[in-house]
Amino acid sequence: MNHAMVAIPLDVRLMNVTSMLLLLVFLALAFFSAAWGLSRLPVFDIKGVVVVGDVTHNNAVTLRADVLPHLAGTLFSVDLARVREAFESVPWVRSAVVRRQFPDRLQVALQEHRAVAYWGDESESRLLNDFGEVFEANVGEVEQDLLPQLAGPQGQAAEVLAMYRLLVPMFEAVDVGVDAVELSSGGSWRVRLETDAILELGRGGEHEISMRVQRFLATLDQVVTRYRRRIDSVESADLRHENGYAIRLRGVSTTALAAAKR
Repeated sequence: MNHAMVAIPLDVRLMNVTSMLLLLVFLALAFFSAAWGLSRLPVFDIKGVVVVGDVTHNNAVTLRADVLPHLAGTLFSVDLARVREAFESVPWVRSAVVRRQFPDRLQVALQEHRAVAYWGDESESRLLNDFGEVFEANVGEVEQDLLPQLAGPQGQAAEVLAMYRLLVPMFEAVDVGVDAVELSSGGSWRVRLETDAILELGRGGEHEISMRVQRFLATLDQVVTRYRRRIDSVESADLRHENGYAIRLRGVSTTALAAAKR
């Protein structure tokens, strides 16, 4: 005997689908509730923090002591972003990567700033790292005895550092070091050499400044020799002139310069 297929009413099918969805939602909530409860069991309380990486300016024991009291939650519930921020708020720490170590520890990999210059006024405690980033730290903890003094408008530290790195080898070719580079708010460059000479380089990017400095250095020895002086006798120079530069030598007056020209 053939039995005719009976169609299931639409409302019954909708009820079945709804029941299945509610069951899935209930199971998911039960799962997450159980996981949430397990993650907060005392067995998963954070027992320690392992610090690896750069700790030249910071003691790992001190770091742990400073940060541990601020940790809230267990290994699975702790906010890793807040832990990272806590470590990155410590002087000299540039970045921190925080990972969970089962069952009860955190591992923190630190990268410290590497100071390559002082930034701003000499009275300030700001430093510049090799990424061109400004940071604050105890300048007395700087390992290098002599760092250049760089300065410029806010947000242009990387540009000033790049200019310093461009100029250093150019002046090293004549055995003179660069002590300071400054970018004014108007975009004009000024350099102080280790001989205390002040050079006005004018406005422009690396190409324009490089061309002016090369022109200056190419004829500098000839100019100072003419007045029986050495390169370290340069007191100041203005390289902003289009077809030359103005120079002042220690011990040489403008009267002497005029007589020499005649």
